[in-house]
Amino acid sequence: MARKLTVVVSQGQSANPAKRKLEEDIVAGLLFERGVEVTVVPHLYDLTPDGTGMLCLQSIPGDMVVLSWLYSRGTFWTLDRNGIRGREGRVMLINEAEEEDEDEEAAADEKQRVLASRDRPNRTIWCLDLKARNDAKPFLDEVVRIRDEQTVQTVSLGGLLGGLSIVTPPTPAAPRIESQPVAAPIVPLQPTIIADDGARRWYPVIDYSRCTNCMECIDFCLFGVYGVDKVDTILVEQPDNCRKGCPACSRVCPENAIIFPQHKTPAIAGSPDGAAGAFKIDLSKLFGAPDALEQAVLERDVELVAVGRDAVGMEIGLPKRQTAAEAVGPKDDLDKLMDSLDDLDL
Repeated sequence: MARKLTVVVSQGQSANPAKRKLEEDIVAGLLFERGVEVTVVPHLYDLTPDGTGMLCLQSIPGDMVVLSWLYSRGTFWTLDRNGIRGREGRVMLINEAEEEDEDEEAAADEKQRVLASRDRPNRTIWCLDLKARNDAKPFLDEVVRIRDEQTVQTVSLGGLLGGLSIVTPPTPAAPRIESQPVAAPIVPLQPTIIADDGARRWYPVIDYSRCTNCMECIDFCLFGVYGVDKVDTILVEQPDNCRKGCPACSRVCPENAIIFPQHKTPAIAGSPDGAAGAFKIDLSKLFGAPDALEQAVLERDVELVAVGRDAVGMEIGLPKRQTAAEAVGPKDDLDKLMDSLDDLDL
């Protein structure tokens, strides 16, 4: 018997009529699909670890599809940090901002990532970004595609015996008797709706498929957000210590592995192109705008002052790669270009 697929719809934080209608249309359409169970929860990012919504998600044992108003990468790793783990399923319906560069992916895999040493349950989690389309049909079609693909895989594995695949012939339909009344329409299943009155939250989420455990975030953050587990792997230990609106640690992470799913900048909010963001030339620097490191230090100082502490500037927690770059190494072409511009005294 094929397992049921749980589809989770994570509601948006606002009461925007268009967003609410999209959520409602998706839920209504899924209720008539066989093999699908629907659960509606408040905004995924705001759920607390011991709240009703997160406990409900943690109780789901098998495969699931999660639709939320976050980039799919942000959704997957927000679930992971709350103990809801599995293998990320490949989706066909994606936000245009989430199209990845295969060359960048290959280059990223050359380093040792934390994910390689972590155990993952034998289940799949598909994450869909509700910002990808404005109507329900593409999302319904994608869920049906995932369900049918999952059903085929389950039947294929379950039917193997002694190297032979057992094919069960379809049960012949019973002959229809003219006087037999027409069957009543299928009554849709009711969704599971979880209420959770949690307030809006702000905290970092670590993408362990990118993280190399370099510890630069724990050195840079001065608010006690980060810690390490029993095997000395970096983790977000005290998420609610994070200062709301401050993404400074994400800017200094050399692998762009730190996500703030609610940030307005796609690379920080979890779009896949964040991997290349640190290596692209920021032309605004030519006009005096701060680079990512300077911006991060400024953001951190603002938050330190806000809680009555002294600003520390560049004195504490500088990324090790920055210190090394300043100590040694010949100038590259970009350095020479900048020197040439300085000589012009524009």
